[in-house]
Amino acid sequence: MGVSVARAASDCSMSATLADWGENSTADIDLTSGASCLIPIRMRGTASNSDISQKPAHGKLKKLDTSSFEYTAKAKYKGSDTFVIKATGQGPTASGTSVITVHATIK
Repeated sequence: MGVSVARAASDCSMSATLADWGENSTADIDLTSGASCLIPIRMRGTASNSDISQKPAHGKLKKLDTSSFEYTAKAKYKGSDTFVIKATGQGPTASGTSVITVHATIK
């Protein structure tokens, strides 16, 4: 099943291809240096657990709750950054742990 990720903040845009629970996914975000972006996990069903699997090298990633994170790009940094979120959940057709790799472009 496909999943949608809404644009969460005016200072970042996101495109993602999130799979079902138990499948790995990727997302791309664009934001300006020093800006923040809300990263929601929007897979059908319920997230039971999530954590930061790989921290970003050029910013900070904060877990807000089980299904949302906030990424803040380092001030004055321009370039790319990558981080990984691991989430476990149960949906109508699948359950399991998914690894979500997020690629950030900081302008």
